[in-house]
Amino acid sequence: MSADPNMKILVVDDTAVMRRVAKNILKKLRYANVEEAANGQEALQKLHSETYGFVVSDWNMPVMTGIEMLRTIQADDKLKTIPVLMITAEAQQGNLVEAIQAGVSNYIVKPFTAETMQEKLEQIFQ
Repeated sequence: MSADPNMKILVVDDTAVMRRVAKNILKKLRYANVEEAANGQEALQKLHSETYGFVVSDWNMPVMTGIEMLRTIQADDKLKTIPVLMITAEAQQGNLVEAIQAGVSNYIVKPFTAETMQEKLEQIFQ
């Protein structure tokens, strides 16, 4: 099973530039239905009000971090089936283990390419 190119994707990052980069990569991969949130709390509000097929989230954000948001998603029966791809600048083993234990679908270390994003999406939706 491949990902539905029409599914709604939520890109969560506190940096507008990184949100734009992620959106551009997703558009290049033919995912045009992409929305944004600036932190985990804003993302959760959107996730509760609309239906998303996929979340791409930064780890380090103010208000609510990506890992806190991931734990909240995993604890919510309505949201826990949504795959989450975590983006992090730190490739520390401890962070990766923490994300896996929290239920992350996959992760990418910055900087990344469209090819890397495509591979991660294929792994998640296979």
